[in-house]
Amino acid sequence: MKKKERRPEELGGQWLNTTCEVLKGGVLAGVTTILALLVCAVLVSMGVIPVSGMYGGVLAVCVLGALVGGTWAVHRVGSRSLLVGLGAGAVLFLLLLTAGLIACQGASIANGGAGLLCACLCGGAIPGLLARKPKKKRRR
Repeated sequence: MKKKERRPEELGGQWLNTTCEVLKGGVLAGVTTILALLVCAVLVSMGVIPVSGMYGGVLAVCVLGALVGGTWAVHRVGSRSLLVGLGAGAVLFLLLLTAGLIACQGASIANGGAGLLCACLCGGAIPGLLARKPKKKRRR
């Protein structure tokens, strides 16, 4: 029986589809993060959360957003789950970095950006690791 050979157009379409799904997952992560940050801002203004604890809250919200977006992207793509989850987390970080540059006219990785990068990538990697299919046992 002959194996079906894939044409280059099919492979290019698959990569394009994967990239689009990763971007959609990153945007979903961004929307989730913004809504959760809005809730945190309301809680700070009501006095429920102290202002000094906001950096930890921002990191937790970034992990939550990347987790939601990464989960969505991993389930949509289905293959190479770790890379897809990390990609969604990276898109979230780039969205947050762009928003910071627009709002503050100058952002630096030294001002807490490394923590945000780690939070976004770890939040995206979690669904990528959990969605991996177990290896099949070889039959003898």
